[in-house]
Amino acid sequence: MALRLFNTLGRRVEEFKPLREGEAGFYGCGPTVYNYAHIGNLRAYVTHDILTRVLRERGYRVNHVMNITDVGHLSGDDDSGEDKMIKSAAERGKSVLEIADFYTRAFFNDTDRMNIIRPATVCKATEHIADMIDLIKRIEAGGYTYTAGGNLYFDIGRFEGYGGLALLRMEDLKAGARTGVDENKRGAGDFVLWFTRSKFANQALVWDSPWGRGYPGWHIECSAMSIRYLGEQFDIHAGGIDHVPVHHTNEIAQSEAATGKRPWVRYWVHNEFLVLDKGKMSKSAGGFLTLQSLVDAGYDPLDYRYFLMGGHYRSQLQFSWEALDSARNSRRSLTDRLCTLAAAGGGVNAAAIAGSANGVSSAVQARLAAFHSALDDDLSTPRALAELWGLLRDAIAPGEALWAALQMDRVLGLKLAEALQAALETKNGPGESPEFAAEVEECIARRAAAKAAKDFAAADAIRGKLKEKGVILEDGKNGTVWRRVKA
Repeated sequence: MALRLFNTLGRRVEEFKPLREGEAGFYGCGPTVYNYAHIGNLRAYVTHDILTRVLRERGYRVNHVMNITDVGHLSGDDDSGEDKMIKSAAERGKSVLEIADFYTRAFFNDTDRMNIIRPATVCKATEHIADMIDLIKRIEAGGYTYTAGGNLYFDIGRFEGYGGLALLRMEDLKAGARTGVDENKRGAGDFVLWFTRSKFANQALVWDSPWGRGYPGWHIECSAMSIRYLGEQFDIHAGGIDHVPVHHTNEIAQSEAATGKRPWVRYWVHNEFLVLDKGKMSKSAGGFLTLQSLVDAGYDPLDYRYFLMGGHYRSQLQFSWEALDSARNSRRSLTDRLCTLAAAGGGVNAAAIAGSANGVSSAVQARLAAFHSALDDDLSTPRALAELWGLLRDAIAPGEALWAALQMDRVLGLKLAEALQAALETKNGPGESPEFAAEVEECIARRAAAKAAKDFAAADAIRGKLKEKGVILEDGKNGTVWRRVKA
């Protein structure tokens, strides 16, 4: 089966056919670095990560580009409200660039902890002002702009087909025009390409331009940087569903106006919101949860990754602590099951992790085929997880099942090999041979039986003999683990 993706442009699932054979150009909207990413924000980046991994497994050379917005993003996508970077800098008594640097590092710390592959190219808006100015010049040369109140605007009325991504109608935009937002706009949907005289008297970052000293509008940033690194047409643009009606709609208009290429982007991939009891998570509402909030509550970042993959990226996902508990328990059960397979199959090693499918049973091949089919069907991670669990419940040789599970994790990104190795070292002591570990486990089983029969003298004798061999037993609520004390 070929990879199929739901394309927001057209509202249908389509087979993925790249512009260049064997290559996939992919732009994902990155963070505006004025605060920590909240857990709802992180859903988008897990979606982008799964997409990247699936493309790679399909054999594509993936050129994944992501922006860092460190200038020009107002609190309202329609050019209204405050500049998010300036507001954050003022509140914290720092410069804008200090704020941007701090929260950029915090963002990547979060994505690293969630095992999200970093994009091939990460581009900061402040380092690409010249690209934005050049693109605006091309838009202006095509007759799509006007100047009012000192700012340069894009006139959406001059762009045929505006709003196609969001299924907007020009009649509705005119009927829904608001007054008092920006009196310089000729139409309510027009947007700023370059600010030179805004409501901010002391804009922190400004640059010289043909339209005066100022700074770019938010929408032009993504167009300029994606075109710089992916060309005037590319395969995939991804982001949150909230970007559809304004940000991505405006990106399409200005990019196609400048380049004359339609469609500018072939596939638009949008993830739905993470929702709480009171609606979607938002920084503006306050009280949002960060990844560190979950860690402080005792969860591993990969528990949250597992939770997110339990819902399809195009469906709203309800967050609750109970649901996160369930995800944590499921991930722990995965590791326990892999430990059982490793013990039955003689341990785990690099060959098992990097092995090939040559010679594996038809049952394993069928499970792997179903797993990849699920992901090829618009990145269905819930079905993919179900295939992983099905594999682990099947009557399959332990070594084959372990190998296949680790192959599946190349896409799921749960770091199962590392979790398995850590669990085995905790349980068996690092560096022990399978034979010695099996001998100790047998003694532990006999001791458990003796304790169950209330033969505590026999149980103590077994503990004593193990101690003589340098093995220390530790009883806990999850059973007995052991470690070897070296002489």
